[in-house]
Amino acid sequence: MNPLLDFSGLPRFADIKTEHVTPAVDALLAECNAVIEKVAADATPATWHEFIEPLENANERLGRAWGQVGHLNAVMNSPELREVYNANLPKITAYYTDLGQNEKLFNKNKQLHSSAEYKALSPAQQKIIDNDLRDFRLGGAELPAGKKARFKAICEELSKLSSRFSDNVLDATNAFAHYVTDEKGLTGLPDDTRAAAREAAESDTAADKKPGWKFTLHAPSYLPVMQYADDRALRELMYRASSTRASEFGKPELDNTPLIADIVKLRRELAQLLDFNNYAEYSLEPKMAESPKQVIDFLSELAARAKPYAERDLQELTDFARTELGMNKLDAWDIPYASEKLRVSRYAFSEQEVKQYLPETTVVPGMFKLIETLYGLTITATEAPLWHDAVRFYSIHDKSGTLIGQFYLDLYARSTKRGGAWMDDAITRRRIVSGIQSPVAYLTCNFSAPVGGQPAQFTHDEVITLFHEFGHGLHHLLTQVDYLGVSGIHGVEWDAVELPSQFMENFCWEWDVLRPMTRHQQTGKPLPKSLFDKMIAAKNFQSGLQTVRQIEFSLFDLELHSSFDPAGTKTALDLVNDVRQRVAVIVPPAYNRFPNSFSHIFAGGYAAGYYSYKWAEVLSADAFSLFEEKGVLDPAVGQRFRSEILAVGGSRPALDSFKAFRGREPSMDALLRHNGMATNTTAA
Repeated sequence: MNPLLDFSGLPRFADIKTEHVTPAVDALLAECNAVIEKVAADATPATWHEFIEPLENANERLGRAWGQVGHLNAVMNSPELREVYNANLPKITAYYTDLGQNEKLFNKNKQLHSSAEYKALSPAQQKIIDNDLRDFRLGGAELPAGKKARFKAICEELSKLSSRFSDNVLDATNAFAHYVTDEKGLTGLPDDTRAAAREAAESDTAADKKPGWKFTLHAPSYLPVMQYADDRALRELMYRASSTRASEFGKPELDNTPLIADIVKLRRELAQLLDFNNYAEYSLEPKMAESPKQVIDFLSELAARAKPYAERDLQELTDFARTELGMNKLDAWDIPYASEKLRVSRYAFSEQEVKQYLPETTVVPGMFKLIETLYGLTITATEAPLWHDAVRFYSIHDKSGTLIGQFYLDLYARSTKRGGAWMDDAITRRRIVSGIQSPVAYLTCNFSAPVGGQPAQFTHDEVITLFHEFGHGLHHLLTQVDYLGVSGIHGVEWDAVELPSQFMENFCWEWDVLRPMTRHQQTGKPLPKSLFDKMIAAKNFQSGLQTVRQIEFSLFDLELHSSFDPAGTKTALDLVNDVRQRVAVIVPPAYNRFPNSFSHIFAGGYAAGYYSYKWAEVLSADAFSLFEEKGVLDPAVGQRFRSEILAVGGSRPALDSFKAFRGREPSMDALLRHNGMATNTTAA
């Protein structure tokens, strides 16, 4: 049996081959289309059981199978898999576009919405029908035939362009390698970074093998060079290579510049087909934010608060670099390096020192222990088919022993894996004939793999990333909703979906949480309180710079999809430079091509939505402030967060869930306080 057509249990990753993909996709699309034809032709009044459920069942099977293919394409990319993925992507896109434009289904949905049955359904079921009506309108169901065809063509082209954008970034990242042959060039680099670079060089194939130490643009290799390498020329070389990825400075076939122009132009046309002024208005329709102006006002207020702190941060760094490091000019490739030197000078510790206390073997169990304490759960390692031998699989049970959910943990960077960190759903909780279908999640990071037989060591920033993704995972896994469309992360407004993830980050700064998950690699001793106190003192180190950087990305994204004219003379690069002139305090070199690798908005679903990180951070910081008031390990507050935020998924508006947990409207106070920018200003 084709493993992609087996829905009896967990995905059969060990059995999936590229030749399974096309037959499975074709069979499932035929099945879905047959169901659509049947329910659309049914002349009886639409009901939940006879209309919604058959469509949901068919689409879930397609979504699960294609989700496995998409996941493998992201974490085990190969030329063969990429080819079959891209060959089937247009068929998948066309199907979902046709589904969203199906006027018969739209009319039956409207009929169900106005029926007596609708009033008798649960709030979660009603929310699904409401969302479906909105999505039919956003999918072009009300367009005349000619415009429907154009809308569909745009959707298909956008999916191809986004996939190519992502492929180009991965290929451009993998195309670069730099070898240091003289050990003097490694001065300043931590021992584990040197060891990883040596192993990387030695693991090259015979044809590619070169002497020395190999450095790449993958984060575990790139970031330590920028932060610790004394060799300024090496830092500049690496910075230039990273900041010009997938641009005109590399291979022409990997240049994302024309793709960006086409994507922005097509998105605007798509939005205008539906009578929106621009793509940002279209994108915000299902989100918490009500208009581009509201988002810009929010970001502008935050920028006004943060920019003075950012200017102070930069002045301090510039002065330190000049007086202590002999740098009269601070270039982009000097900033991480000088910042780490300033951190050590001011707070008497380095990130590398902290890293020695954060082995994977204590961090991961420590994170699990936190979840078990807060939510009354048990997490255990479990056997499952995997796509790589470094992947782990776990099950979550409640106190009665009932299975709540399961998740894969894929922590290490690979050349076959796209960069960044993310959570995705493999299976979504819902009630089926045999009982509850328990949810399953993918949790993916790009950390340094173990070196020299030692456990992997994480930086504190990597621990924060791990907690962030696990927060997303809990949002998906701890849902108690029985209906697919609003279960877990489904149906949650995009600008609220970061609430549980950013909420989890706060625990990484709590002594009672962090200390038990630390053990020094050599001595076995836990993190000293004195070192933790230094970390807390340095917590908001350069928070002004970090905040305006996020605002810069968010404004660029929003303006690119609202006020920017893709038919005008300005380019996306011109726009990002214009945004920097207004909000940034650090302006990179002219050759910097940041947009060309900004996968979040061109390939990752965050178009006109990157602001959601800051928007949701207001909610997450304010939610965590209740834990600060009651006790960060208080199970009663944990249960309240679980029941009012995590359990309800998308079954009600996120603002209602927040208010049910916090007892009031959200306030910006906690966010600014957590970032060392305290104010009494409040914002919704």
